Amino acid sequence: MTTKRAECLLLFVTFCWGSSYLFMKDGLTDLGAFAIVAWRFGIAFLAAGLLLGRGWRHVTWPMVRAGAIVGLMVFLAFGLLVKGVACTTTTNAGFITSMMVVLIPFVERFVYGRPLRRSIWLTSALSLLGIGCLTLSGGMSLNPGDFACLLGAMLCAMQVSYASRLLVHMDAVTLGVLQFGFTALFGLVTAVYLGEPLMPHGTSWGGMLYLGLVCSAFGFLAQLQAQRFIAAERVGILFSLEPVFAAVIGVLCLHENFGFSHLAGAALILMSVVLSGKGDEKAEAERMAET
Repeated sequence: MTTKRAECLLLFVTFCWGSSYLFMKDGLTDLGAFAIVAWRFGIAFLAAGLLLGRGWRHVTWPMVRAGAIVGLMVFLAFGLLVKGVACTTTTNAGFITSMMVVLIPFVERFVYGRPLRRSIWLTSALSLLGIGCLTLSGGMSLNPGDFACLLGAMLCAMQVSYASRLLVHMDAVTLGVLQFGFTALFGLVTAVYLGEPLMPHGTSWGGMLYLGLVCSAFGFLAQLQAQRFIAAERVGILFSLEPVFAAVIGVLCLHENFGFSHLAGAALILMSVVLSGKGDEKAEAERMAET
């Protein structure tokens, strides 16, 4: 695969992730938030599990335990995200969730003891100002949906940091498949416990298949394939386009309001994500040089 084709593939994956907010919002007309999590990751588990093939023979109990922990983090993060999408716009959900990139250095500092870069204070300030422009135009408080998405972004940051340490000893595809399975299991148990509607109807079936097969299973595997041919800094920039796609789809398909304050907030958050991604690359390169 050429670099150009890999970039096009990753750009398509990013578009799919940006469009996922629309399908999650649409799915809430028939399903509960945790039922959507169960369907999305259950379908992804079945699809990716088949592709794992003989790799199942090498799965050990420590791997299963690691998959359960990561799956729990993903379940909580996506449960909050779907709850958030129900109470806010897809634009706000996309940009607030993208703050995961900015939050990762803080997780590394306060959970794993790695020092904070000086530049993180600038990116944090930009992202906070951006959230203010996006969400506080109607008053001086976050609505429940925006707050849920912010908590989801924090959990995603924790999951990324923890998973990066697991991948030193564990195959990425195996971890991904186990993560899908446990996320789906936790979602199903919670949905049944809360008495949520479990069965999709009409167009919701298509939405669940799209979320499971395209956004999760295909997205995860295509990301792994494409990243082999693209510089990590370039990957970060392409990923930062996810909330942009979410905003465009929200405006075109859901006719969401997107005024000047929203545009300014989106630009500030996008700038913070790109700058933070570049800083992470520089820090990682320095760390590898030292070792």
